[in-house]
Amino acid sequence: MTTPRNSPSPSMSSYENAPTRSVSVRGEDFAYRELGTEGGVPLILLMHLAGTLDNWDPRVVDGLAARRRVVTFDNRGVGGSGGSTPDTIEAMARDAVLFIRALGFDQVDLLGLSMGGFITQVIAEEEPHLVRKVILAGTGPAGGPGIDKVPALTIQATLKGALTRQDPKLSLFFTETAGGRRAGRAFLERLKERTQNRDKDISLPSFRAQLKAIKRWGRQAPSDLSDIRQPVLVANGENDRMVPSRNTLDLAARLPQSQLVPLYPDAGHGGIFQYHDEFVTRALEFLQS
Repeated sequence: MTTPRNSPSPSMSSYENAPTRSVSVRGEDFAYRELGTEGGVPLILLMHLAGTLDNWDPRVVDGLAARRRVVTFDNRGVGGSGGSTPDTIEAMARDAVLFIRALGFDQVDLLGLSMGGFITQVIAEEEPHLVRKVILAGTGPAGGPGIDKVPALTIQATLKGALTRQDPKLSLFFTETAGGRRAGRAFLERLKERTQNRDKDISLPSFRAQLKAIKRWGRQAPSDLSDIRQPVLVANGENDRMVPSRNTLDLAARLPQSQLVPLYPDAGHGGIFQYHDEFVTRALEFLQS
């Protein structure tokens, strides 16, 4: 069974106007959006550090929803979701599983981006019967090189962005080349397409909790990725300065059933946004194979 018992039917609208809904998870309302086709295995999207519902590229969501039922959500304490944000990846993973169960799904596919990819790895390992297939983008394993430096890089970029009035995602997600900057500006414009019923920005306490969780993940003992037996698609840009791209290659080499998307050229942490058309095509092929 994959049709949810507690969730309305998905909207066929675009992500720009998909309604924001909520579901109770152990007494706290979790905000989510759902769109796409009915039936089949739902695809759950897990977000990056500090991201909310409005930080997903609508081209990626709409592209995936053309063929799949897609669900985005705010984890505990983030954006429109209630409660306090956990400060470990493992606790975030447990919350994500509770959210999935609250919607009535008993099998899902997962797409985890950056921190969402850390969470996805834990879910795939701890809930093997819940997860059918996995997509990991811009992410790495526990203890991966450079991951514990993500909080410092993020804080530096945020401060610089405040001084220069520039969104920190431009420097964190895209390369400094002309092509990278052009792609970054286009991405930021797409994020503005939704003008009504936008999500709340992440709060400072929640942001701090996520930073702490990421630092812990980066300093943990290396993961035994052989325990993740599901098929996994791995993607990233070739110049990821947040979660260095060698982590992507490491994931592809160590996961037993992995497929590596060739690293996107002149792209960084936001490679799947910069190359959204190519990524969506490859992701759908993988999920439908």
